[in-house]
Amino acid sequence: MRVSPSLLLALAVLANIPAAQAQELRAATGESPPPPLPQAGGNDTHIAMIYRPVPAPSSYDAEAEPEDLGVAGARMAVKDNNTTGRFTKQTYALDEVALEAGQDAVAAAKELAAKGVKYFALTLPADEVLAVADALKDGDAVVLNAGAPDDRLRGADCRANVFHTIPSRAMQTDALAQYMTLMRWRKIFLIVGPSERDKAYADALKNSAKKFGLKITAEKPWTFGPLAKARGDTPTRAEAMVFTRGLDYDMAIVADEEGDWGDYVPFRTVDPRPVAGTQGLIATTWHPTLETWGAAQAQNRFRRQTGRLMRPLDYQAWAAIRTVGEAATQKKTTDVGVLRPYLTTPEFSLPAYKGVSLTFRPWDHQLRQPVIVVQPKAMVSVAPEQGFIHQRTPLDTLGTDEPETTCKLK
Repeated sequence: MRVSPSLLLALAVLANIPAAQAQELRAATGESPPPPLPQAGGNDTHIAMIYRPVPAPSSYDAEAEPEDLGVAGARMAVKDNNTTGRFTKQTYALDEVALEAGQDAVAAAKELAAKGVKYFALTLPADEVLAVADALKDGDAVVLNAGAPDDRLRGADCRANVFHTIPSRAMQTDALAQYMTLMRWRKIFLIVGPSERDKAYADALKNSAKKFGLKITAEKPWTFGPLAKARGDTPTRAEAMVFTRGLDYDMAIVADEEGDWGDYVPFRTVDPRPVAGTQGLIATTWHPTLETWGAAQAQNRFRRQTGRLMRPLDYQAWAAIRTVGEAATQKKTTDVGVLRPYLTTPEFSLPAYKGVSLTFRPWDHQLRQPVIVVQPKAMVSVAPEQGFIHQRTPLDTLGTDEPETTCKLK
């Protein structure tokens, strides 16, 4: 007798399987999730999404970021929350705040908090995340950082009310370092861009190289300008082509978080060498080629809702909003006083299309998660790699572990 996917989902709920895991069960059967229930007006649990819209490019850009980057993932997550929330009679609403140029994120957060909002998802730079967290620290709000990878937010500048769904830079560079170790590519040529973000990525990569026994045999600053965005040949191109001459390395690592020049390096090195880092082979949370563990269902659902492919920031915002919904489903309450301490307990887990349930590290509130290693058209590997073990979970081989943390939650 054939058992319908709907019956399987109902049995999963009756068996106290978290609703999001039941949703992934539905994904395995190929059935689309049911439409969310109508919103319940004043009984909604409001989750704020504070972000800065992506500016439109001044000219044609084939890789231009979509204007709804990040917030589109949050919208899908609210629908998912309402789907799973139907079993516990919980409903959710997303309060979107698109900050204009010069608009203060702190003022926007305080205004929402005054209206009773307790949950805030942010896709903002580190300084603004800290400012919002400090402004809300005297309340019982939860701030979910979905956009700032800065290691200092998990270290000296950590906050007790902040939880991170975006991997730290250390987690990203550790993922690359593990893959290089697995492939026995041990010699690195590090190329560092001029921005502070580029230098922060380079610092993380240096720490990862030391952690996994890799050697940086050469390091050079990039001084040739934004060649990846150049529209035609320039005199500096010839100089850039000899930039790598006379060096001994297995892989070139580019630190270009601005995306100005990193894509220029592959296939232009003097010796044939692979390129990784912020361009080339990258470590990230999400990619269109991720299809296992029910991810294909999430990819299709996102594309139906938005008309485009899901990007990493969309996934990180989705994970932030789903963190609230999944915790509320598991505890059968949306009371922030109950959910905030619950997030760092072993009992909380977030099913998130990664093959394992995700949890928050209690010492710095970073979401443990596999990091995928991808090239533009294919997934290459998933970190943590096989063979990298840890006394708690292999996921803790990525990023700063408890004995090394400088975080003192306050």
